[in-house]
Amino acid sequence: MLALVLSCLWCSGLAQAQIKIGQTAGFSGPAATGVQEITDGARLYFDAINAQGGIKGQPIELVSLDDKYDPRLSAANAERLIDEGVVALFLSRGTAQSQALLPLLSKHQMALVAPSSGAMVLHQPMIPQVFNVRATFQKEAARAVQHLASIGVKRVTIVQVNDAFGNDAGIGAIKGLEAQGMKASAILRFDGARPELGPLMEQVARAGVEAVLFIGPSHAVVQGVNALRATGSKAQVATLSNNASVDFVKALGENAHGVIVTQVFPYERSTNNPLVREALGLAKARGRNELSPSQIEGFAAAKLLVEGLKRSVKDISRASLLKSLESLQRLDLGGVELHYGPKDRSGLDFVDISIIGPDGKFWR
Repeated sequence: MLALVLSCLWCSGLAQAQIKIGQTAGFSGPAATGVQEITDGARLYFDAINAQGGIKGQPIELVSLDDKYDPRLSAANAERLIDEGVVALFLSRGTAQSQALLPLLSKHQMALVAPSSGAMVLHQPMIPQVFNVRATFQKEAARAVQHLASIGVKRVTIVQVNDAFGNDAGIGAIKGLEAQGMKASAILRFDGARPELGPLMEQVARAGVEAVLFIGPSHAVVQGVNALRATGSKAQVATLSNNASVDFVKALGENAHGVIVTQVFPYERSTNNPLVREALGLAKARGRNELSPSQIEGFAAAKLLVEGLKRSVKDISRASLLKSLESLQRLDLGGVELHYGPKDRSGLDFVDISIIGPDGKFWR
């Protein structure tokens, strides 16, 4: 009987010793590559923290479930993770997928840390339980057209997926053009479920536009770029950071060179940046010589979460983590500063421009 009691106590202590963090994201489906990369970046930092003894002697366990990029499955996965005792949800991917979690955050008073979406709906009005890290899609799109204007482009066509993401980022593009005293030559929309971009690109080519801003998922943007090049058009192409993955470049093939991709984190090869230097150092210790932009995003998100866990008073719980994250005002993640406030959960205000080089890598 004594042995049985001791065994039960040991098992109970072991279960409590782990800080469980829940993630539901599309490990299969259209966003699979980006999801895997961003999760790898987060695990890189969590593993380093666990190697140092974890948080207050407790290791971090990231429990990841595949929602196949389906919002209905996102909500079901989150319910399961909550039932399993996670103290926070983390690194969801997609606007609709992240929105599906919001009722659960309010119900259980727990945090969603670093949703991988720049949707304005996650920023304004402020949702107390959502702690954004990356900049908004609108800021990305505005920065893209600002860059196009800076290199002398006068005629820009916006090609956007006809959903919440496309409409959100499209607003930013229009605002960015207005700030440059410009208007879009045309705004063309396509069905994300059945993208047929060939006819649209023929229309763009006939119009003789100088640049196209593609707002959409990677598979659709790849189809659009390849269709545009098939017409013989030499128009400059730009897209947003949701397409900053290795597979996106591979899928474009010879049409990748010269494509502009916005980025919302420091350059993944910039050893002058403390955040990147730290991430690269940990990666090299594991035999990896480089990281992707998405891995830097995951790494930064993990740093934020760990800081919140460290500041939790006494026992780490949903309530204590939420309170500690709310207390963050300015946090230096390593050369980039994250801002929160009583009415602000925007996170970083960082957007940069990269261009895919002839070697298939993102250059800045």
